[in-house]
Amino acid sequence: MRVLRGLVVTFSKPTRVLSRAHATLTQRSFAETFGQQNRKCPLCGFFQSGDLLSPVSRRGSAVGVNVRTMAAFGGRDDDFIFRQLLDYKSFTYTYLLADRTTSDAVLIDPVVEMVNRDMQVVKDLGLNLIFAANTHVHADHITGTGEIKKKLPGCKSMIADVSGAKADVKLKHGDTIKFGKFELECRNTPGHTDGCMTFVWHQKSMVFTGDAILIRGCGRTDFQQGNPQNLYDSVHKQILSLPRHFMLFPAHDYTGQTMTTVDEELKYNPRLSKPKSDFVKIMKELTLPYPKQIDKALPANMVCGAYDLPAEATTN
Repeated sequence: MRVLRGLVVTFSKPTRVLSRAHATLTQRSFAETFGQQNRKCPLCGFFQSGDLLSPVSRRGSAVGVNVRTMAAFGGRDDDFIFRQLLDYKSFTYTYLLADRTTSDAVLIDPVVEMVNRDMQVVKDLGLNLIFAANTHVHADHITGTGEIKKKLPGCKSMIADVSGAKADVKLKHGDTIKFGKFELECRNTPGHTDGCMTFVWHQKSMVFTGDAILIRGCGRTDFQQGNPQNLYDSVHKQILSLPRHFMLFPAHDYTGQTMTTVDEELKYNPRLSKPKSDFVKIMKELTLPYPKQIDKALPANMVCGAYDLPAEATTN
C-alpha cells in the first residue's frame, strides 16, 4: 500500500445500486435535436447519426427504440453530487463527482473549450475542486486541466504514471483518489493507449472507463501504442469482471446514450462479447480516419493541457 498527498490507498466493498431514472428520446427526435450528418466516428467506427445506434444495439437491446438522453442521470442521493457534462464538438463526457457534506470534488476528463462551463457548475454548487483527472492522453481534444489549474491553483491534475504525461499526481494501478468520504479505485486498462486508466467508484457502483470500453463499442487500437490483445484482456479483467449491475460511464458516446452496465456489455457489445481472436480480427480490419485534432491534442495533453493555446480555444 502507498499513501500520496491527497491519495489514500484503501478499498471498499460495493454497497448498493444507485437509484436512477432515465428520460428517453426517439431516434427521430434525437436526430432532429442534434442534426448530425451521417458520418463514421473516428474513435470507435460507429456512425454518429443516421441509424444512430450500433447494429447490435438496434437488434438486441431496448435502446434500439429509445435512446438515453445526455443528462438524464444525476446524483439523487443526499450524500453525493454527480454531473455528466457533454462537449458537443468532440462528444466527450466530463464527470463531476462530489461529497455533498465536505464539498470536495473530482472532475474527470475536462475539455479545454468547456472549462468556463465546468467552473461555473463548480461555483454554483459551492464545491471545492481538489482533483482534475484524465483517463488517458486524449487524441481528439485538448484536456482542460491546464486551464483549470490557472483558475483554481489548489486543484491538482492527475493522470496514469505509465502515460508519460506531466501531472501533479502520477497514478498507479491500485491507487485510490479520495474526496470527502468517497474514493475512486484506479485500475490500469491499457490497449487503446498504454496509459489508459479506469476509475471505479465502488460505493456507488459506478465506473468511469475512458475510451477502454464505450457503449456497445471500444476505443480504437491503431495508434498511440494501441494493442487489441491488451485492450481485450484489460477490459475483461478490470472492467467486465466487476459485478454485473455496475454502471459504466465512458469518455465518449456518439449515439445519444449516457451509460451502460457490465451486464449489458457482456451481452450486447458487438466486439468485446466475442472471443479474443474474433475481437483482434475486428479491430485490425477497422478502417478509421486519422483523428482531426491529434496533432494539436497530443502535445498539449502530454503536458496535461499546460500549453500555449489560442484565445478562442479557452472560451465557450
